[in-house]
Amino acid sequence: MEYDRVRILVDTDLKMPMCDGTLLNADLYRPDTSDPVPVLVRRTPYGKSGAPGGASVDGLRLVRSGYALLVQEVRGRFGSDGAFEPYWHEAADGADTVAWAAAQGWCDGSVGMFGRSYEAMAALLAAGERPPGLGAIVPHVAGSGFDEGWTRRGGAFQSGFLMYWVLYDLLLDGAGLGPADRAEVADAVDRVDQLYRDPDGAAELLDRLAPYYREWREHPGGHAYWRRAAPRESYPTIEVPTLHLTGWYDIFLDGALENYRGIRECGRASRLVVGPWSHCVTGGVFPQRRFGLAADENSVDVTGLHLEHFDRHLRRRLDDPEPDPVRLFVTGDDAWRTFPDWPVPGTEDLVLHLGGHGLTSGPAPATPGVDRIRHDPADPVPTTGGATALPGQFTGGDCGPLDQREVERRPDVLCFTGERLTAALTVVGDAALTAYVTPDAAGADVNGKLVDVHPDGRAELLCDGVRRLEAGAAGSGQAGPVEVTVSLGALAHVFGPGHRVRLEVAASNAPRFDVHPTVPARHILHHGAAHPSRLLLKRLPGD
Repeated sequence: MEYDRVRILVDTDLKMPMCDGTLLNADLYRPDTSDPVPVLVRRTPYGKSGAPGGASVDGLRLVRSGYALLVQEVRGRFGSDGAFEPYWHEAADGADTVAWAAAQGWCDGSVGMFGRSYEAMAALLAAGERPPGLGAIVPHVAGSGFDEGWTRRGGAFQSGFLMYWVLYDLLLDGAGLGPADRAEVADAVDRVDQLYRDPDGAAELLDRLAPYYREWREHPGGHAYWRRAAPRESYPTIEVPTLHLTGWYDIFLDGALENYRGIRECGRASRLVVGPWSHCVTGGVFPQRRFGLAADENSVDVTGLHLEHFDRHLRRRLDDPEPDPVRLFVTGDDAWRTFPDWPVPGTEDLVLHLGGHGLTSGPAPATPGVDRIRHDPADPVPTTGGATALPGQFTGGDCGPLDQREVERRPDVLCFTGERLTAALTVVGDAALTAYVTPDAAGADVNGKLVDVHPDGRAELLCDGVRRLEAGAAGSGQAGPVEVTVSLGALAHVFGPGHRVRLEVAASNAPRFDVHPTVPARHILHHGAAHPSRLLLKRLPGD
């Protein structure tokens, strides 16, 4: 069809029955043709009144390209009936929606699903139900479960993201609140920075209007509570081709990579595209870092990627060249590269040991060393960039590759820095810190950051992570340390000549993670031959 000459018909407020009789509300956009066409479904908790394709996809272009587009509000949100309980109904309701759409006269029986964030999780969960007619999905910035990687990271509660998400995205609009309750929520959103410093200030409001928030805090990662709705539990039954889109600074990056691997390992078609994006910055332009025009989602043509995927698998255009399985934007080099898989084959382990204030390759330093880390819950190390989704998302000011020099001046942040590189170092894969720590008896959080130190001194954050040790953990308050592995996240990055690799270690990162413990504490970080604390990178040889 010719892109500019397709008339679009719009049906608003369609009521779609689920198997239990609940009616869900949707808008339908379709080309003005008597021929049945494939339908693409986006199921959202954020309302259907905005752009039909959501934040990253030109929905009207999808329709002008010959697809019907169904935008549905999930159960209990905006115009849809029922009670909203995050996560638990999306698999069944999604499968019912696909079956309903496939049976309509304007549909040729083929259905695709797509969406960002929660919408992407809804698509994955529906695909796990194997509804008839579903032929392909495109989850964009999806997680692999609602526990680790969504509610928690390394056992720490992602309090900054979750508090703001519930207050702003789930309660402020679409929840059917009365004027008084909505005004109270609006006031909480306006003073969210204060609430980050004192989360208990929102406890009564969240307990009353969002009781699920307390349940999230009470159930640890891996609990059966979370397995009721987790894409990672459904990999064997996700049988449709999947295109995963995510960003190096996206809060759900680890989950998207796990989804790609898990579905591919089950023998299904699975593709991956990773750009230099955060959850809310999609142009590749952060306040302190520009990755160039090639990094912009518009230059990448995210809508075009959707169309290519759906054309191939819903319209069976299998004669088109097979796309590369993995396409990554390599930061530092600031260019796109393709690879045969993720993890990228052929990488080599690069082990850098902590010693003194340095990072060295080869054996661990023979001389033992210790560093003491102070933890003050009244003055935690402030979140400074990274894979966050905090209020600054609207300007990008809180997330991404921010300069760490100011936070590195704090006495409660340890820095270990390698020598200046004489040649470029390309790392592609998961980074990890193995640390030997004697934690305080009250418990500890071990936070790690991987940083690229530029020749001018700029300390650019690449990725970071945390591992929580609860009170009474092995080694607590004792002379002997415990070995702790901290996943720092994934990256594809070139450290240029003259740059240095740096590792930061601290006991907090707030408000990204809740402060733990809630009392002053002191921890000991050990390094040297007897306790070889080290940074593990995946080096790409030949670059």
